[in-house]
Amino acid sequence: MKQTVLVVEDDKMIRELVSIYLKKSGYDVVEAADGEAAKEVFLLNHPCLIILDLMLPKLTGEAFCMWVREQERNEVSIIMLSAKVRTDDRINGLKIGADDYLVKPFDPAELIAHVEAVLRRTGQFCQKITYSGLCIKPRKGEVLLLDKQLNLTKHEFNLLYYFMENPNVVISREDLIYQLYPYADKTVLDRTIDAHIKKLRRKIEDNPASPKRIKTIRGMGYKFVAE
Repeated sequence: MKQTVLVVEDDKMIRELVSIYLKKSGYDVVEAADGEAAKEVFLLNHPCLIILDLMLPKLTGEAFCMWVREQERNEVSIIMLSAKVRTDDRINGLKIGADDYLVKPFDPAELIAHVEAVLRRTGQFCQKITYSGLCIKPRKGEVLLLDKQLNLTKHEFNLLYYFMENPNVVISREDLIYQLYPYADKTVLDRTIDAHIKKLRRKIEDNPASPKRIKTIRGMGYKFVAE
């Protein structure tokens, strides 16, 4: 499972340069050019780390940093990348929630080293799978849909986790039965799985009657559609 990094930078050249180096280092990368757009990208992707410029249009980097800490206080790392060189600026950045602070101009290789160092310290908190704003955290037993935490039963959680670990793959009812009831003493009917999926759809689909995430594949089973 690759870790996702969000690059928030209004300078297109710098943003693309940072993204290239991150991708070469094995990270998934999402981008935003201003603070307001960064909020939407964050909620859709729930990144493990953010590389954040401070002098952003629409919403400052400092304001975005504080907003992030309100959403996921300990589960996302932030490296501020800024032309602000004063000691007071660095101290303030660390106080409001940054894990590291790097001054522009910078060496991309050094930035990657900082990313790796921060994730060595914090990466254990970032065990999650995210598709289109739906985020599951297996170690914490939590599911988020954008900024809303969902209340799932044990079977619903395990079912969703198995789907999200196997995106875009058709999974038979027999396989799903085994995943949920591996030690069952009696046969679990297909309709039991269908009932769990019906309830799960009500919680994760915009329109449960016409689901976009969990598709029924007639005669075969179900498929979690990851975009």
